Amino acid sequence: MRGFIYTRATDADTALGAVAHNAEAKFIGGGTNLVDLMRENVERPNEVVDINGLPFAEIKELPDGGLRLGALARNSHTANHPLVRERYPVLAQALLSAASPQLRNMATNAGNLLQRTRCYYFYDTTAPCNKRQPGSGCGALDGYNRLHAVLGTSPQCIATHPSDMAVALAALDAVVQVQGPNGARSIPMSEFHRLPGDTPERDTNLSHEDLITAIDLPALPWVRNSLYLKVRDRPSFAFALVSVAGALELADSRIQNVRLALGGVAHKPWRAHRAEEILTGAPATPELFRRAAEAELQAAVGFEHNTFKIELATRTLVRALTTLTERSFA
Repeated sequence: MRGFIYTRATDADTALGAVAHNAEAKFIGGGTNLVDLMRENVERPNEVVDINGLPFAEIKELPDGGLRLGALARNSHTANHPLVRERYPVLAQALLSAASPQLRNMATNAGNLLQRTRCYYFYDTTAPCNKRQPGSGCGALDGYNRLHAVLGTSPQCIATHPSDMAVALAALDAVVQVQGPNGARSIPMSEFHRLPGDTPERDTNLSHEDLITAIDLPALPWVRNSLYLKVRDRPSFAFALVSVAGALELADSRIQNVRLALGGVAHKPWRAHRAEEILTGAPATPELFRRAAEAELQAAVGFEHNTFKIELATRTLVRALTTLTERSFA
């Protein structure tokens, strides 16, 4: 690990100023991902700016009936908050399916969104990785790629985003609140993370100086019928092979509203817009679910070890929709 300066920020301006004046500085909250990367010499900041003293840990109702999740609220607190559990069960389930209780007690909401890929080649500093060292190549393309992406890939990178929380937030149309040198701005979750393209080293559309302050959830009463379905190699403390965040509202056996997002299949949470279009307004039937899922995965491209993910994602979407429909009639 490289030696670094530790700075404790007492307010947002101090934190922003410290990072703005140092291109090699990093914010640190829970540190559950950043510290690991520093130990492996993947991340090498010369200064870490501790933001835990900033007033961004509150979870509160918004005037329109939505919910604001403080950036520094811990994942365990968010998952077990009564309003999250009642109004947005998909989010609570996603958070509780991630990591271990000890890590959830440390990890922050903002840090969860900013965690970096768990690609083997990204963590191995002896291997080529365009995300870690642009222009060096992608070791996963011709290497062991069982956990890698099948949607939205590029010749530069086939890594997946590891967050469960981010998948649920994508399905919920959440909005990330950011403070930077030029003031505050809002970034919809659909625009927050990036596909790899020619710049796989950039995970998000944040600038170096941007600080996440909160995540806003819109008022959507019907998403109480929602779930997070995660398929993984073992029952706990494992990243998703495929996951689905879904919410469904029926009216007279027809699909009135639906939200779907996939995890474990792309460089960012994958919002299933094509499937949603096919499903909206149609009768809720197993045949329709399969057709919508296949349409969503039509553009998927598998690699040597992960082609199974295409059928797995299709079946997981169908299972999620079937479960949500059954709950609607219960």
